[in-house]
Amino acid sequence: MASASRSFSRALRTAAPSFRTTSTRSARFAAPQQTFRQQWRRGYASGEQEPADKFEGNPTGLIWGAGALLALAGGYGVYLQKPEWFGKEANIKGPFIPKFDDYQKVYDVIAKRLEEKDDYDDGSYGPVLLRLAWHASGTYDKETGTGGSNGATMRFAPEGDHGANAGLKAARDFLEPVKEQFPWISYSDLWILAGVAAIQEMQGPKIPYRPGRQDRDVSFCTPDGRLPDASQGSSHIRAIFGRMGFNDQQMVALSGAHALGRCHTDRSGFDGPWTFSPTTLTNDYYKLLLEEKWAWKKWNGPKQFEDVKTKSLMMLPTDMEIIKDKSFRKHAERYAKDNDVFFKEFAEAVTQLFELGVPFTTSEDQRWTFKSSFD
Repeated sequence: MASASRSFSRALRTAAPSFRTTSTRSARFAAPQQTFRQQWRRGYASGEQEPADKFEGNPTGLIWGAGALLALAGGYGVYLQKPEWFGKEANIKGPFIPKFDDYQKVYDVIAKRLEEKDDYDDGSYGPVLLRLAWHASGTYDKETGTGGSNGATMRFAPEGDHGANAGLKAARDFLEPVKEQFPWISYSDLWILAGVAAIQEMQGPKIPYRPGRQDRDVSFCTPDGRLPDASQGSSHIRAIFGRMGFNDQQMVALSGAHALGRCHTDRSGFDGPWTFSPTTLTNDYYKLLLEEKWAWKKWNGPKQFEDVKTKSLMMLPTDMEIIKDKSFRKHAERYAKDNDVFFKEFAEAVTQLFELGVPFTTSEDQRWTFKSSFD
């Protein structure tokens, strides 16, 4: 075949002016399950300039030239159909489809930024990244199928300006350099992956992940009021979490995320951390709820509780409902006694939360588990 190709090339050179063909391929990166487009551009450049009258009055030369062009086009068609005939350098790669290793690289960059950037509350952006992923997912309504982590609609003012999302611009800005480095990942997938990384990098459990979220426009923004109101009671908690499809046990497990981070007066109006280690995920949230004495904080802000002993910790009215409600309390007690049980059920509930509203084309058994910087 190589000999035939060389003979074919020599015949072209003797029959007509030389031509050079080049083909370049460019592929547009996109997330899995999106449409991929290949754009092919062919350019032809003549060889040395032939005398203007070379073929003038010579029909035979014209026929040979036309025949050479047809043969060249035919050869290019064979190249497209059977590139392997022309050697390894002619192999045509398909469109970029990110695999596990590609998402692990994104995870690693997020983890590295979490380690290097310590200019946020308590020295870590971890809690606010988790809050971003939580609030992006917690708008889901099982009855209408709207909201959830598919869309990243918090990018737009109607949703980004909701009171419950105050302060989350810090998390979105933190992730912009990552998006620039990996333009193929959707904001929706990136925000959830950041939530996964935040949990694992704050020494929490492994959170299974699968991609497939697609970004949507402003018309998909959800109405205000779908996220929990910290000043409310148990009926509100059940209404908000029940709308997403969670039961009492899962509601209490998800509340364990309050082991991380703190409240801010310029955002929610509340103030302070829930635990003494707000950048490390443990079952301390439940232990403190059950073991410490709590009293209403005397201040000019909204009603919240503070621990009697140190007056440095806080609990929200919704937190106190976890130990006041009998159905909620039994799960809080289980988690306070066994951190492993908490981690297991927290991971299961968070995985479900992060997948709300996503039209996956992959099954649950195709989820991935990423290595953390501790592995």
